[in-house]
Amino acid sequence: MKVLDQLRNLVEDAIQGSTVFEKSSVLNPDYIPRNLPHREQQIRELTINFRDIIVNPGSSSIRVVISGKTGTGKTVTTKKFGEVFTQVGKEKGIRLIYLHINCHRQRTLYLILMEIARQLNLQIPNRGLSSQETFKLIYDYLEKRNIQLIVTLDEFDYFISTSPVEDIYFLVRIYDELNVLVKRVHYIFIVREMTSLSGLDKSIKDHILKNIIDFPPYTSSELYDILMDRIVNEKAFREGVVEEEAVRFISDIYGADKGGSGNARLAIETLELAGKIADSEGSILVTVEHAKKANSKINPELSIIMDTLKDLDLHQLLVIKAIMNLHKKEGSDFFPMGMVEDQYNLVSKELGEAPRRHTQLFEYIRRLKLMGLLTTRQSGKGMRGRTTLISLSIPVSVELEDLITKEIRDRLLQQKNY
Repeated sequence: MKVLDQLRNLVEDAIQGSTVFEKSSVLNPDYIPRNLPHREQQIRELTINFRDIIVNPGSSSIRVVISGKTGTGKTVTTKKFGEVFTQVGKEKGIRLIYLHINCHRQRTLYLILMEIARQLNLQIPNRGLSSQETFKLIYDYLEKRNIQLIVTLDEFDYFISTSPVEDIYFLVRIYDELNVLVKRVHYIFIVREMTSLSGLDKSIKDHILKNIIDFPPYTSSELYDILMDRIVNEKAFREGVVEEEAVRFISDIYGADKGGSGNARLAIETLELAGKIADSEGSILVTVEHAKKANSKINPELSIIMDTLKDLDLHQLLVIKAIMNLHKKEGSDFFPMGMVEDQYNLVSKELGEAPRRHTQLFEYIRRLKLMGLLTTRQSGKGMRGRTTLISLSIPVSVELEDLITKEIRDRLLQQKNY
């Protein structure tokens, strides 16, 4: 068989092969899910702020600032709010349009106004118009059709950092420039940090800092709910193929309460990659090992984390060795503190080392967790009492085993020579 034919067969087999996915598109960063777990309060706050558009349209121009780190649901929440709010407005006889504009793509006031016109299907003359003239055309379009418009300016902090003060002033205080009775344009400004607004002129800040909605980083339990919503309700995967431990692992890695970033976007991306790795290995399940491999590829700090192994002392390395041994023996990933301690004592004695006491061992585990080498969580149903469950954050591999063995050998040799 020709090489070309072999490659063609390889590609066709991969296309037609089995997959753990059912609708992988729901894991796309731009996908707007039907539900938004743990952002209901923010949706409520947005609704309260914009309520006058429906109950008293045109009485005021509404401005809301949304603040939160990357991956905290700012974009998806505002888009979902716009989708639902416009539908409710339509049912109540209000012509309402929601537009979402990214200021990193539309970098100037001119580009923002042209993007508003484009999304409204409004033709703007090619001749050079001032910002005020362009906005007047947009307003007249809305006035003629009796439309209320909500414009979300995403990554607004980028616009602030690159635009002249007069352009920022124009956007924020547009109705000071136009003599109109009915207010038809309303804004949502999305920023990552409130500090990006601190340098603005007081007259501008007074107009936009009245209504602020905070988007805190997600906790591990919140991320678990978000991932399970995509798996179960949005049917990203075939039923039953994603092991719960894999979801727990990803949630704990990124959960803000566990030392993670609280970034849902990265958690979803890790879940998707874990599924792709399962497919590439011909696995019918997405396991914790797949999640760990996905995390090692996505986490830009993993190489740094691996390098930190070289800075650990002997007994910290023995703790990691003990967990690796349990992983190989038990075939699972999370182990009770007592089991880890027993295995650590065994490993230490085999090497002629006196095991450290429980309090010191607990401190080792705490430090290894802070370094990103271990993940911990409390036991749940199915276990007597409550105990700390411990797992490695990185996949067990031949390379990792060889590195741990080498580092332990080096520490023992240093002790002997000392």
